[in-house]
Amino acid sequence: MYEDAIKAGGNAVVTGAASGVGRVAAVRFAQAGFGVILADLPGPQLDEAVAEVGAHAIGRADVIGVATDVTRDADVEALADTAFAAGPVAVLMNNAGIGMPTKSWAEMENWQRLLDVNFMGVLRGIHAFLPRMIEADRPAVVVNTGSKQGITTPPGNSGYNVSKAAVRVLTEQLAHELRESGAPISAHLFVPGFTYTGMIASFIPQKPAAAWSSEQTVDYFIARMSQGDFYILCPDNDVDETRDCRRVEWAARDVSENRPALSRWHPDYADAFAAFETADRD
Repeated sequence: MYEDAIKAGGNAVVTGAASGVGRVAAVRFAQAGFGVILADLPGPQLDEAVAEVGAHAIGRADVIGVATDVTRDADVEALADTAFAAGPVAVLMNNAGIGMPTKSWAEMENWQRLLDVNFMGVLRGIHAFLPRMIEADRPAVVVNTGSKQGITTPPGNSGYNVSKAAVRVLTEQLAHELRESGAPISAHLFVPGFTYTGMIASFIPQKPAAAWSSEQTVDYFIARMSQGDFYILCPDNDVDETRDCRRVEWAARDVSENRPALSRWHPDYADAFAAFETADRD
């Protein structure tokens, strides 16, 4: 559907567009010929991103920055109004996200903030844009940015994991509902690997060798989306596609084999997981 959306033309809307993969995706959409609406919190980063994306715009395609807090219904509705006033929406990328520490029984304010941005921000985007995109009856794509932490749910930050698991389930439901409705719109779950973004840089000043750049991650994602893939798990310099699949399969077998929760990190299963992850790779 992405290639059809390119041919049909229109605008790409990206939330969390001021930095990281959102900013690079906005550049790539401009290079594909879309007008681009960049949404993020107001400030110099958003202004700089608009200028950078504008330098890549083709022809008379517009590049617009819209100050948007995805935790505010009115902001997201205003973003949709601005986008549709500029023309048809061919790409909606719900990408805004944050990371904050949480534990299952602590940091309630962080839990609320994580869910409001990472999950409700995506849901608000869908509600504000999809009715009009469906009514337009034009080829389009919806991209929701998830996380491997929402799939294999490693211990260490339960709130973030829950927020991204909710994005995965929502995007799966959306893909099915769009398919059943016959709308010419596809949904895609974008799952970056270890990517060196601004959020990571706030904790790690220098890019680790294992991390991909935002450019590598976005280029991989767009290539897979162009092939029609729904689940787009991006590798990095440490974890390749095969290892990703093994980890996802192990997590699913916790349920089907009734193992302890998060058995991958359970000492009684350490050897079994290590053998499973590396089987047939030597």
